[in-house]
Amino acid sequence: MNLKAQKRMASEILKCGENRVFLDPFLIEDIKMAITREDIRNLIKEGVIQKKYKKGISKYRKNVRHMRKKKGRARGLGKRKGKKYARTPKKKAWIRRIRPLRRELKKLRDRKLITTAVYRKLYKNAKGGMFNSLAQMNKYIKEKELIKRGR
Repeated sequence: MNLKAQKRMASEILKCGENRVFLDPFLIEDIKMAITREDIRNLIKEGVIQKKYKKGISKYRKNVRHMRKKKGRARGLGKRKGKKYARTPKKKAWIRRIRPLRRELKKLRDRKLITTAVYRKLYKNAKGGMFNSLAQMNKYIKEKELIKRGR
């Protein structure tokens, strides 16, 4: 019961690999009798020979892992590859810190809540790394009473 030739022809007609060709086990006699491509095409039309679905790779486990990582799981010491500053470079951390500070300073200056001189002073302080966060800078401004009164 050698159906190698039939399988090969079917795979060429169906434009897939031989492993994806399905031969109906109950109609093997009909398949044996098919010796021409035309016979194989007729069997394909009848559904005796079919093309199996491609096997895919499920993304379910990937999605679950991603959701857990978003929550902060699976990020411990054992999962880390690369040094601290390779994982998040110092420059990126600096950008993440300085941009909100500068945005806030511009907003205060444009609303005329601080003078240009105060703006320059705070801008230089921010550039020098005096403030670690926006909250810290706002606290400093409040403590030193740098915001203009009367508005």
